[in-house]
Amino acid sequence: MHPIDKAADIIGSQTALAAVLGVSKGAVSQWKDEDRRVPAAHCVAIERETKGAVTRRDLRPDDWHLIWPELANPARKAKPTATA
Repeated sequence: MHPIDKAADIIGSQTALAAVLGVSKGAVSQWKDEDRRVPAAHCVAIERETKGAVTRRDLRPDDWHLIWPELANPARKAKPTATA
C-alpha cells in the first residue's frame, strides 16, 4: 500500500487528508505518482496526523535522511557519571 493511501485510510479519505493539509484532493492524489514527492512540510504534518503510522521515511524514502538528518543520527543519551 502506498503511504498516501495508508494516511488517507487513517484520516478517513483522500479528501479528508487534503482538508487537514490545506491542499486539494488532486494534489494528494498526485503525490502517489513516481515522479512527484510529498512536500517536506506536508510529510511532517502527515506523520503527526497519523500519529506516526505513516512516517517521513515512508513518504520520502529516497531523501528523508537529507531533509531530516536528525532522524538518521538521533542523539544518544549520555550515561550518568558516578560521583564520589
